[in-house]
Amino acid sequence: MRRFFSVTLLSLCLVMIQAVTLPVLNHYTVQAEKKKIILQHADTIEGGEAAAGPYRSVIGNVVFLDGNMTLKCDRATEYERENKIVLQGNVFIADNTFDIYGESGLYFPEKEIGELGGKVKGRMLNNSFASKAERAVVNKSTSQIFLYGEAIAWHEQKQVSGDTIMLHLREGGKKGQKRSIDEMQVDGNAFFAAQDTLSLTPVVYDQLGGKKMVIRLNEMSKITGITVTGQAESLYHLYDEKRKPSGINYSSGNMIRMSFREGSMTKVAVTGNVEGKQFPERFRGKKEINLSKFAWREEENPFRKEKNLP
Repeated sequence: MRRFFSVTLLSLCLVMIQAVTLPVLNHYTVQAEKKKIILQHADTIEGGEAAAGPYRSVIGNVVFLDGNMTLKCDRATEYERENKIVLQGNVFIADNTFDIYGESGLYFPEKEIGELGGKVKGRMLNNSFASKAERAVVNKSTSQIFLYGEAIAWHEQKQVSGDTIMLHLREGGKKGQKRSIDEMQVDGNAFFAAQDTLSLTPVVYDQLGGKKMVIRLNEMSKITGITVTGQAESLYHLYDEKRKPSGINYSSGNMIRMSFREGSMTKVAVTGNVEGKQFPERFRGKKEINLSKFAWREEENPFRKEKNLP
């Protein structure tokens, strides 16, 4: 049997709306009782008993607050026994640093973990970083965001792709300060491409690929280092001391490490079964020297043309 609360009844309780909560399953400890998700808005509230046990649902323009994190969707249902909230329709998870969109999702209040599925897209609010994937997991307690299934991300004419991308966020130095990404881990078909800013015609891309990749960034979101392991290979364009093109280098090995300073590569180290070759300048811009997995996919960036987002 289900019990319904109409919009009229809800409107009579406007004074109490800020106090409406969806408590977690385990009510037997003080810590669990303090952990509550605040329902800021919903058009309709209903509750009842289903095969999975007691449930509470909120429908229409749903907005939850969990500390500094906001969850929005068309409909949310909490199942007490499983300690989870099922999110349906236009799902949105955000804090003051990032926002992620999906078609459906789950939220586990006790673990502070949110999951999104269906045409997932996300972005950082303090820079041009954007991404898309088939599924995403946001772990609030560990400051990690996982992107699964043909994951790809873009930032300042740089592109990263792989089976899985993990983003780790450094904590802001001051209260309320926006966080930034300090590390990216890419697992499976890891690939990195960056447009060479010194070459305007033709447009060329430095490339790096392998099984696994770790990218480190500073507080200004500039890359400080990249490590690739497992069938690692790289293609990058060379310049002399006067910044004139001097050829293209290809290298491969078990591991490739690159160091950067102020966005420019300063050192490359290749170890294990090392092979390499140098292409003359006449090969610059030729597609046949690109790494086999290279594909510039800027047109897939879900935020490239969007200006007004929910």
